[in-house]
Amino acid sequence: MPITHILIANRGEIAIRIARAAGELGIATTAVFTPDDGASLHVKSADHAVQLTGSGAAGYLNIDDVIAVAKSAGCDAIHPGYGFLSESAAFARACAAAQITFIGPSPEALDAFGDKAQARALALSAGVPVLAGTDGAADLEGVQAFYATLRTGDAMIIKAVSGGGGRGVRIVRDAGGIPEAYAAAGREALAAFGDARVYAERLMERARHIEVQVAGDKQGVLALGDRDCSVQRRHQKILEIAPAPNLSDALRARLAAAAVNLAASVRYQTLGTVEFLVDADGEDFAFIEANARLQVEHTITEEVTGVDLVQTQIRLAAGETLAAIGLAASPASRGYAVQARVNLETLNPDGGVTPSGGRLAAYEAPSGPGVRVDGYGYAGYLTSPNYDSLLAKVIGHAPTLAAAAARTARAVSEFRIEGVDTNANLLRALLADPAVIAGQATTRYIDANAPALIAAAADFVPRAFAAAPAVASSARAHDHVEGAYAVFAPLQATVGVIAVAEGDLVRAGQ
Repeated sequence: MPITHILIANRGEIAIRIARAAGELGIATTAVFTPDDGASLHVKSADHAVQLTGSGAAGYLNIDDVIAVAKSAGCDAIHPGYGFLSESAAFARACAAAQITFIGPSPEALDAFGDKAQARALALSAGVPVLAGTDGAADLEGVQAFYATLRTGDAMIIKAVSGGGGRGVRIVRDAGGIPEAYAAAGREALAAFGDARVYAERLMERARHIEVQVAGDKQGVLALGDRDCSVQRRHQKILEIAPAPNLSDALRARLAAAAVNLAASVRYQTLGTVEFLVDADGEDFAFIEANARLQVEHTITEEVTGVDLVQTQIRLAAGETLAAIGLAASPASRGYAVQARVNLETLNPDGGVTPSGGRLAAYEAPSGPGVRVDGYGYAGYLTSPNYDSLLAKVIGHAPTLAAAAARTARAVSEFRIEGVDTNANLLRALLADPAVIAGQATTRYIDANAPALIAAAADFVPRAFAAAPAVASSARAHDHVEGAYAVFAPLQATVGVIAVAEGDLVRAGQ
């Protein structure tokens, strides 16, 4: 049935992205925000905005509150974005009980893929290769027993059964380190996902992280291309490439077939991503997890296929078929796209990060042919430590991978962000690295090369200031920053009114 009004149960750049996609489809939108998040730009992106009762991430995770807001606002659908409630089967069931369309998978699919141990079992039943591992969630003794079965020299990785984003993950190379790693992974998993269960797998030492975008309807499942997400710090992605470079045609076809078979085994009927580790030295691959939601890196698949994935997701939820949307067959890729995640953080020599934050004194996004920026910053915005560090995504699209990487690097260099520390120079260092721009980096590339990358990043100067460094300390520069505050003062004032609206439905402004 048609969707007329969507509640966007998320924040930041993805909430803005959903509001734009829905608007182009002629669908009304209502944004939500917590009392501590009323100044976020997503509040202005929707047709209406309503304040939730809880603060921080807990506010966005309150199922009863989100459903109540959707009903009071007259919404007939909810889009959860990514993170928060996007992979919650309980939330999908609550939407169904309230007769609200959940723009995402069925509760059954969320149950199947939300538990990584269960997803492993599904992969095996669908004929998809997996790494050797424990039989589902395991206690300490079970993890120790599995480690004892590995060959001499092999390492083990302990992973949270629920969630993702690199949380609840520890690598073990010595039996003596198992108890500490097991306890640490469980604690982190419990804090992040409310589920302390973990399982273990053999670690593929030199692995690339390749994922396949899929979409399904009642007739079947289609692969919409692949992405290389190998450039990560502490198991969290910061640079992605589409399509994945340096894959043979045969391997690419095997990955797509495996992803389609797995999704079809649960009659998957929306967007999703199936993720694999690929041996950097061969053609072997293994399933690691399925993300039953929109991915942060959906942007690069959109750029190379020309398919609006968010609109596709909405139209599938409304009952349209892939064929009706124009996806009777897998779309061909057009060139390459590279996404760089601009985070509020700096890299440490050990591969970890130091969080940043504060008030943005300047925020001027790059533009130009083949450049896309999905972000939510503005001059004067005070960032919050209560949410993810992602501030913006910079995407470059070009006919070749080298050109796409160069375009992304230039765009990052032109991105003017002042008042906070970001990883922009690290991204520039990565985009100038021969192994990265050749698509040869493995998942442990940053961890293994952190000191060299930090040294390379220190050599970069923001392009916006390189030509006239004297201006930065002049009265003109001061006037420029003050002018930016003046431009956004009306926005802050409007957002401030919204933030104290006590949950009433109010106009967000245009």
